[in-house]
Amino acid sequence: MIKIRHALLPALLPALLAGCGAAEGAARPGQTEVKVLRYQGNAGTVTYAELAEELGYLGDLQLKWVGNTTSGPQDIQSAATGQTDFGGAFNGAIVKLKAARAPIKAVAGYYGSDKETFNGYYVPDGSPIKTARDLIGKKIGVNTLGAHHEAVIKEYLKRQGLTPQEIKQVQLVVIPPVNTEQALRQGQLDVGTLGGVLKDKALERRGLRPLFTDVELFGPFTAGSVVLREDFIAENPATTKTFVTGFAKAIEWAQTHSREEVIAKFEQIITKRGRNETTDIVRFWKSTGIAGKGGVIAPKEFETWIGWLEREGEIKPGQVKAADLYTNAFNPYGGGSTS
Repeated sequence: MIKIRHALLPALLPALLAGCGAAEGAARPGQTEVKVLRYQGNAGTVTYAELAEELGYLGDLQLKWVGNTTSGPQDIQSAATGQTDFGGAFNGAIVKLKAARAPIKAVAGYYGSDKETFNGYYVPDGSPIKTARDLIGKKIGVNTLGAHHEAVIKEYLKRQGLTPQEIKQVQLVVIPPVNTEQALRQGQLDVGTLGGVLKDKALERRGLRPLFTDVELFGPFTAGSVVLREDFIAENPATTKTFVTGFAKAIEWAQTHSREEVIAKFEQIITKRGRNETTDIVRFWKSTGIAGKGGVIAPKEFETWIGWLEREGEIKPGQVKAADLYTNAFNPYGGGSTS
């Protein structure tokens, strides 16, 4: 059986935000700025915040791990409601959350796709599916709705000439990524979305071929960003600068050091933090996938998804502007620009 889980709904945010006020850890006027930042991690992997801390780039700041996230949308909603101090997600999910009046601001890119690191949409070798039109009436497995995988699929279908009505007939099935390969091989899915180590392991076992990949569709691009609450930024400007600077320097370190060095550092971090995890996943790490040096954000990295959400009717035309979603002002590689 395919286990289905539902994406969190940004529409719930106004009520949540009304009840939580300012972030729990935010400094008040006259108080010392926050020095301990709460965050969610990912089992068996290392975030760039964790890498920054290990490399000594966070100065007097400390990270406090409060658990592992289930998805990008969940991670940034936790940040928006003050349960954590920062979170990261697909840029389209950030757009939707901002449209729901969440007081968040993206401060650095943190994942993306390039020739080494990308998401592919795979079918079994013997599948009759060859083109986008063959997907009408078929099931495609994705990790969550309203995020990266869905956006790429719908953009692919649109570019291949399918009408909005035909696109609606392509069924997206939410399934944990760890179960995607098995469901695909057993015929529970017609197409499976695979990325990272899960993709590499699946391809090692052979029997699958790509229908298309996100990097083929868009070229190299940064797909997701880390966000902070706007009130946190206002009340903790020095902390924000230190955090974003360290985060950006950690990305640049991973962008410029060898694959072997990065993997060795990730293994060291996972072993040291003692969360009863395996280091198997990080051994498949190939690249950051991040287009901008140190995670500098480019306008198109939000504009692409604003356009998609407007076409989908998820947001109104002009409801959200890219310049309101992010800032490079705290990124040392961003030239001090605010957008």
